Amino acid sequence: MRSLKFAFLSLLSVTLAACSTTLSSDVVPVSNFQADRYLGKWYEVARIDNRFERGLSKVTAEYLRRDDGGIRVVNRGFDAEDNQWEEAIGKAFFVDGTDKGHLKVSFFGPFYGPYVVFELDENYQYSFVTNHNKKYLWLLSRTPTVKDDVKAKFDNKINDMGFETDKLIWVEQ
Repeated sequence: MRSLKFAFLSLLSVTLAACSTTLSSDVVPVSNFQADRYLGKWYEVARIDNRFERGLSKVTAEYLRRDDGGIRVVNRGFDAEDNQWEEAIGKAFFVDGTDKGHLKVSFFGPFYGPYVVFELDENYQYSFVTNHNKKYLWLLSRTPTVKDDVKAKFDNKINDMGFETDKLIWVEQ
């Protein structure tokens, strides 16, 4: 039951906040994006707190290739209050070609929200992700923690872009 709630809230939040994939002028997806290098498991190091992840720790996202050219998205997080894992499974498709870090993602039906990789390590070890209007934000990493220089780069970038940094949380892994 809780997993269904997690999936529904994921969908609802993304749908209500972002029914469009049109980007704000200062949200620029990375170019030369290579989906095959992005596939695999990522740890959520930091995020702007949101309803569909509130209270979750040990959050991960796994991206897998779909037969139709899209990406399968598996989000998992631990709810300590209920002492159980939550999982939401979705699908993502490229918006502006497979070489740009701009996708649309859905966790239910025909409703999609934007997923924009706006910073990506050249070795695909960390990425900064948001939506079209900067309401959502994630620092993802191939490892559960990142070095201080990556945190500083993240802080500087999101401050320069005007994110609501007072809502930022560092996720317990």
